[in-house]
Amino acid sequence: MFAEYIQAALERAEYEVMEDDEPEPYYAHVPDLPGVWATGRTFEDCRKELVSVIEGWIALRLRFGDPIPPIDSHTINASSEPICIV
Repeated sequence: MFAEYIQAALERAEYEVMEDDEPEPYYAHVPDLPGVWATGRTFEDCRKELVSVIEGWIALRLRFGDPIPPIDSHTINASSEPICIV
């Protein structure tokens, strides 16, 4: 469920190359996920950082009970009810 959601988010990501004199000229964001963006020295560095940011974004939204918007048919739903784990 998480891997498929992250992959769908990466497919929606928009990438830009900033000015050449920037230390991390590659920039990416996911328009459907507010606040999700990353930079990197190379395209691959930027993409890896974006995956990490998406993972953290999901974790924070789950932690605080915030909704996670669907991307295409991919959703992440969590119960707001406490669960006993034995």
